[in-house]
Amino acid sequence: LSPRVACPQSAQYGSCSLRRMSVMEALELLDQLVDESDPDVDFPNSFHAFQTAEGIRRAHPDKDWFHLVGLLHDLGKVLVLFGEPQ
Repeated sequence: LSPRVACPQSAQYGSCSLRRMSVMEALELLDQLVDESDPDVDFPNSFHAFQTAEGIRRAHPDKDWFHLVGLLHDLGKVLVLFGEPQ
């Protein structure tokens, strides 16, 4: 196994001191972002998160942890609003 190397973002964001917010606040922040991977989508990014979670819930009703992963999978994109590249 190779030693784990810390990335610069870990030092910058790892303390979570830049801004504190709830998951719902982070999802709402995603709506301010135009995602370069889906620039022509005309519904909010938070809708995609809920849509993904709901699709997973229907396909895997017994895996509540997986529903949550579907909801949270794009939350890291809020870092774009703090100057990180997409």
